[in-house]
Amino acid sequence: MSQRTEPAASSALFARAERVIPGGVNSPVRAFRAVGGTPRFIARAEGAYLYDEDNIKYVDYIGSWGPMILGHAHPDVVRAIQSAATRGTSYGAPTALEVQFAETIVSLYPSIEMVRAVSSGTEATMAAIRAARGYTGRDVIIKFEGCYHGHADFLLVKAGSGAATFGVPDSAGVPAATAANTLTLPFNDASALASMFELRGAEIAAVIVEPVVGNMGCVPPKEGFLAAIIDLCNRNNAVSIFDEVMTGCRVSKSGMQGRAGLSPDMTCLGKIIGGGMPLAAYGGRRVIMEKIAPLGPVYQAGTLSGNPIAVSAALATLNHLDDALYEKLERRGAQLEAGLNSAIAETKIDACVQRVGSMLTLFFARGPIHNWDDAKRSNTAQFGRFHQGMLARGHYFPPAQFEAAFISGAHTEADIASTVKAARDVLRELER
Repeated sequence: MSQRTEPAASSALFARAERVIPGGVNSPVRAFRAVGGTPRFIARAEGAYLYDEDNIKYVDYIGSWGPMILGHAHPDVVRAIQSAATRGTSYGAPTALEVQFAETIVSLYPSIEMVRAVSSGTEATMAAIRAARGYTGRDVIIKFEGCYHGHADFLLVKAGSGAATFGVPDSAGVPAATAANTLTLPFNDASALASMFELRGAEIAAVIVEPVVGNMGCVPPKEGFLAAIIDLCNRNNAVSIFDEVMTGCRVSKSGMQGRAGLSPDMTCLGKIIGGGMPLAAYGGRRVIMEKIAPLGPVYQAGTLSGNPIAVSAALATLNHLDDALYEKLERRGAQLEAGLNSAIAETKIDACVQRVGSMLTLFFARGPIHNWDDAKRSNTAQFGRFHQGMLARGHYFPPAQFEAAFISGAHTEADIASTVKAARDVLRELER
């Protein structure tokens, strides 16, 4: 497969980074371990494009792992950040901006009556589960295999054999006792969830789910699955939590819950609502959120939570989320999906494309993909070669099979057409 040589500047920076940063990166997937080659060190970004330290241009389908729905360096967002910075970067005191941000989130998400800002998606899910446990007085939570909810100890678990198991730590450094109250079930299996509630319903504080999974690739929910989660939680006095850190304001202005017409008890948000800055949030029913300190006994705090720069970027981004943007994202997503499917059909490669709005994954496996057992059949070596081939042609997809790609409002029809052409060429080379 024809490729550019490894970029000199990125290679040199990676060698330096490996001496002082674990794996040379500050988040594991950036290391390219799953796809091979040298991570690209990015110097700048604009619109739908990244430029690395060797000044090589890429059509970007990562979008900082989701936040850049408007594209990189949107002028209004940049101006908002610059203006806020001139007034100070953090006060450690309340601001009018925080109130405006909270009011905006509540207006976008009818299920959220009160909201608390934090600095990361991990903080949001961790705090939401703590609130659910404080509200119910129960300890056990349920998550679904293949769903990633951040790196809190009790969420770093994987499922064992069978329909459900007690939590098993999925990372060194996580005590088994910490994970023991986390149960894992197959995604899209409402009957397994119902059975678990029959068995242990009185112990279950919450069920947390990515309503469209993005962390085993883009895996949509089956019809009725999300509604079943909410119904079973309601009937058993447990808390339903939609982790919309990725899907929030992505698959619709009000996330997957808005797209599906559902109202979970609690919602976790991040990425897009932060406008590319470290900002996330969790919120939900007032009766639950009033358990949060200083109103209630559930403690959660953060020095930089809701800082003025992040909130200014958030408000500038949220101001641009209109119907025209989502219609454009849907068109671009459909264009890329159709183009990739056409390219696959010209080969004998086992692959499928799954998409919800502007989230998309090309799986190197026969579809449809409904859960982790389906996803893990993917030919990851083949995906690695695909990634290398696309990168060599100037198209930057997530460097892991089990991550979703994202389209922004800055992508043009020509960008998508160029990507489809590159993918067709790469897939043909893979078949040789």
